[in-house]
This record gives sequence, structure tokens and C-alpha cells, in this order.
Amino acid sequence: MQHFFENLFERAAALPPMPTVVAHPCDASSLAGAVDAAEQGLLSPILVGPEHRIRGVAKTEGLDISPYRLVPTEHSHASAEKSVAIIRAGEASVLMKGSLHTDEVMHEVTRKDTGLRTERRLSHVYVMQVPTYPRALMISDGAINIYPTLEDKRDIVQNAIDLAHALGIAMPKVGILSAVETVTPKLPSTVEAAALCKMADRGQITGGLLDGPLAFDNAISPEAAAIKHITSEVAGQADILIAPDLEAGNMIAKQLTFLANAEAAGIVLGARVPIILTSRADSVQARLASCAVAAIFAAWKQGMLDAAKAEA
Repeated sequence: MQHFFENLFERAAALPPMPTVVAHPCDASSLAGAVDAAEQGLLSPILVGPEHRIRGVAKTEGLDISPYRLVPTEHSHASAEKSVAIIRAGEASVLMKGSLHTDEVMHEVTRKDTGLRTERRLSHVYVMQVPTYPRALMISDGAINIYPTLEDKRDIVQNAIDLAHALGIAMPKVGILSAVETVTPKLPSTVEAAALCKMADRGQITGGLLDGPLAFDNAISPEAAAIKHITSEVAGQADILIAPDLEAGNMIAKQLTFLANAEAAGIVLGARVPIILTSRADSVQARLASCAVAAIFAAWKQGMLDAAKAEA
């Protein structure tokens, strides 16, 4: 799976650059990330924020922002509000967080009357390239929903399945994680895992194969699944791992990144457009991969990927 991110970049580069609002890119990492993605042909950025600060960062870092639209605002709250308004007006298909706090962006995104909400719960999905795993691995939710309810988890699972479809996985295998692989009332996450699988059987979750509860080893190791005598189309070969809560999802992703040398992209789904939440700790590769994932998903939502395949 060493070439998964390379394939992402190739697929995204084959699409028209996706119009992307960059909310408040007022530090070196956020502005450079937007410019790098634009130069790679992944995005067509609209820079929203205090003009003097953005131009000051560009000058200091030697970044040419002259090709890009710049929408001036007074401060970070105004940047978040204006960024969402631009998307609501149909002028962009992706939202990218700059140097403002995540809460500021998400507050505007989730506003009932002027935000970007849909009927879905918002959730974050890590898309990971793990050197020791033979396929791409998606992990959710490690960034948005702290203690998701069963209803929240239904949307978390469906959002991840939709992203898998956009990335070319026709029938993703979804492992619902807990500490054990048997259902026990003493561990509510096992009961919810079983309920999610039955929801899939009843058509409340579509497009993927679900199994759970599964312990982490049973979900990703065929040997561990065989030792436990687990008969499953998912166990040992999961494409998607659904964590029981944010703490577990976040720890899994970061352990894979720092102990297994995994590369991690990530976006927020469930809003009208995909949202890129960049971090100053992200590598350049991770930033670009997140942009590529968002561009591919936005194109998939718009039907552009099917059109591109038809032309080929």
C-alpha cells in the first residue's frame, strides 16, 4: 500500500482544480499549504482573511498569491462567516481551515440558518497509508464526535462508506471496534456495534459490509481472526475502522502515524462540502493528501468522476 497516496494525487490532478475557500490563512503553514495544493493542481484557492496579514505572510515566506482571489475580512470570526457564505453562494466546493481555531469554523458550519448542515451528523475520517497494512485504512471518528450516540454512529459509518466509494472502494469492509469481539452488556460499545450491523441488514446503512464488535487485532489481522475462530468477510481485512469514541479513534490514528510510520490524510464529512482541517503538526505530504481526498470527494458528489471515466 506504499503507492496509495501517489494514486490519490494522480486521480485528483486529473480533475479540474477544485474551487476551495481557505478560511483565515494567516500563518506560514496554512497559507503555504493552500499554495502548494494549488501548484499541484489540486485546488483553486479563495483566500479569506485580513488582507494585510495574508500578504505579509506571503511576502515573508516568498509565496506568490497573485493568481488567487483574496476576500478581505477584519478578523477570524468574520473569516469563518464569510467563508461559509461563499460556499452557500455556490462559489466553492471545498472548505479548508486556515490559522483560526477549529471551533470558529465549525460554529459557522453548524449554524442552523446560515451554515452548511445537512441531515447527516458531521464526522471526521482519517485516510491512512500504513506501511504494514496491505490496503488503505480509514478511521472514524477521531476529531469531531466525542461520545457519539448510536444514531451518531450510523451517520459516522455512512459518511465513511461514502468516502470509500469516492476513493474507488466499491464495497468497503467496515469493522466496528470494541475491546472484545463478543457482545456483552457490560461494554456498551459491543451492543452498539451489533446494532449497527443489524441496521445495515435492514438498509439503514448502505454500501458497505459491516461486522462488529471486533477487537482491533481481529479487524486488521487475518491470523488473529483465525485464532479466535471468527468467520467474517470483514475480520482481518477491514477497509474502515469505526472507533467507539473520539479518544479511541484519535489514539489509533496517532499511534499508527508515530509508531508505524503511517501517512494520514483527513477530512470532515456530513456538511454540504468536505472540510479540510489542517494542523501545524501535519507533514507536507499529509496536507496535500488531505486536499486530494477532499477534491476527489467533492468531484464524486458532483458526479465529475463518473463523467471522467466515461470520457476515458
